[in-house]
Amino acid sequence: MYDIIIIGAGPAGANLARLIGDKYKVLLLDKRDLNNINSPPLVHKCCGGLLAPDAQKMIAKLGLGIPKDILVDPQLFAVRTIDLTNNLERLYQRFYYNMDREKFDRWMVSLISSSVDKQFPAFFKSFTGISGGYEVKYNYNREEKTAKTRIIIGADGASSNLRRLIGTDRETPKKYIAIQEWFECPSPMPYFTAIFDEKISDFYSWLIPKDNYLLLGSALKPRDNTEKKYRILKEKLAPLGFNFDNKVKREGAYIYRPKKLSQFFRGVEGATLIGEAAGAISPSSAEGISYALKSSLCLAESIDSGLEGYFDRYKHMMNEIRLNLLLKNLKCPAMYHPLIRQFAMMSGLNSIR
Repeated sequence: MYDIIIIGAGPAGANLARLIGDKYKVLLLDKRDLNNINSPPLVHKCCGGLLAPDAQKMIAKLGLGIPKDILVDPQLFAVRTIDLTNNLERLYQRFYYNMDREKFDRWMVSLISSSVDKQFPAFFKSFTGISGGYEVKYNYNREEKTAKTRIIIGADGASSNLRRLIGTDRETPKKYIAIQEWFECPSPMPYFTAIFDEKISDFYSWLIPKDNYLLLGSALKPRDNTEKKYRILKEKLAPLGFNFDNKVKREGAYIYRPKKLSQFFRGVEGATLIGEAAGAISPSSAEGISYALKSSLCLAESIDSGLEGYFDRYKHMMNEIRLNLLLKNLKCPAMYHPLIRQFAMMSGLNSIR
């Protein structure tokens, strides 16, 4: 009988397990094999691997320091903004840690107390209510397992199975397919590039240098000619000097974009959501690590004084994230409305040469 079962060992789930592992009996599940920090991944996380300033602030708040072997070249201090719709380009100062996302997640898991039971790779299937809690079914080493717990925590991202099971009457955030391909690039550019083109997506696309590779990604609407639009994106970028001939690998994942506060769902008493599973991800940039760390810290502090009544405390503490999502949505028109973005870029405000 566990006190808490956490589904998902990304930044949200791993940080929560790290913070509560010495006080409660915890089981942590993830579909990736994250036990060995240096073992090759069987399942890749589709992520640009940039640690934004808000996430850096949370790392500092948690009293952590990122090992240098997690960082990759080059470190980035500028965002190149390419507006294909309006044929404009600007450079803005911005500070990112460029990192290996898989190593980052494994490092977070390595910080968890040995008292936490970790079962990787494991796939959560379902749960049923029992006296005093829940019985959870999951697959581990190709066998179906069951475990009993007082509380279930969903930290399983935009494809959260737990959210699907408990939020049947709740509106989910707008979902996109993130397609990302890696290309050989011996001379990487020294900035992160954000690309806007309403004919491709009402969200955005990106280029990220990473060691000797260049990552091209795009957040696309599902079932809306995604492959064709990704191909058109490459064709439009080729005249700007980008070479997409030597592809190394391809990744994909669903990402949420919460456009309304009603899409932000913290779960219910006994079955609670954190990170992107709750809809805690930036609707303007799709940055999620800072929200993962913030929401897991909120939940850890909520249960620090006991499991009784933890959910009301958690809901109250998450109001700060709820307000932040509202402000991010108010910021979106300046980025995603073509005319407003054109005016902002043509003004040159806050740009650098």
